[in-house]
Amino acid sequence: MRLFVTVLQRFAGFALVFIGVTFIIYFTVFSLPGDPVRALAGDRQLPQSVIDAINARYLLDQPLWTQYTHYLGNLLRGDLGVDLTGRSVADQMAARWPVTITLALTAWLLQIALGLTIGIVSALKRGTIIDRGLLVVTITLSCIPVFVLGITAQIIFGVRLDWLPVAGIRDGWPVAYLLPSLVIAMFGLASVSRLVRGSMIENLDADYVRTARAKGIGESRVVGLHVMRNSLIPTATFLATDLGYLLGGAVVIEGIFNLPGVGNLLFSAIRNHEATLVVGISTALIIIFLLTSLIVDALHALLDPRIRRA
Repeated sequence: MRLFVTVLQRFAGFALVFIGVTFIIYFTVFSLPGDPVRALAGDRQLPQSVIDAINARYLLDQPLWTQYTHYLGNLLRGDLGVDLTGRSVADQMAARWPVTITLALTAWLLQIALGLTIGIVSALKRGTIIDRGLLVVTITLSCIPVFVLGITAQIIFGVRLDWLPVAGIRDGWPVAYLLPSLVIAMFGLASVSRLVRGSMIENLDADYVRTARAKGIGESRVVGLHVMRNSLIPTATFLATDLGYLLGGAVVIEGIFNLPGVGNLLFSAIRNHEATLVVGISTALIIIFLLTSLIVDALHALLDPRIRRA
């Protein structure tokens, strides 16, 4: 019962966050200077009657609050709206989601593999030059702006070494996705590795580990079976939440590596002043992140009895 109440409270909180964030995005996008209708026409001069009809069709002649209320009502029915050319926002995104999801999941798996490896090595070699060196490298990589890291990776691994493609998905998975996924994974690598390191060090000094060693259990079994199992609980929670961040981070990388995903669609929408499409994509990303966070909170409550009793 308490678990249900906790989930209900979190859901109510996320609903308030969703309304607030979507309104800010909607207000920001539709308050930008420029006329999207005239931008749609390009160099041609549209008759005023056509402009008035388009404004009336998309409620662009109504107050911003009225526009947002109408948009929110449609959103609750699962309708993300249509752009100024009459194309469904949801249909355009559906064609792009496979690329974005593949990119984010590949980056997530790389982050898990690299983060766990670096964290375990750092914990077992704590205080040594290896531990300090891994700390410096991971933090340095996570501090570099994403576009700098992406372009640098393209130049080194794509142009000079010619190991991996620098743009597009013609080579398929995993070749075409490996380099952009690695760039995205770098930004959460420091957090994952340090979280694993801290949890492992805490468990290595625990009483149950000393007891296991006193019983003559081998060190590899102590670390692999006892320490790792207890150390991965907080790490798993972080990684589940981080998947939502990776979907958002893929937006920038898709533009750099020219991947035909949702991020690339967002860049095109911004360039073409397609406000409805920009808001629709942003809203979808917010929904995914909030749902991921809600699921993580529920799973954490199931795994940790202390939260259920709180």
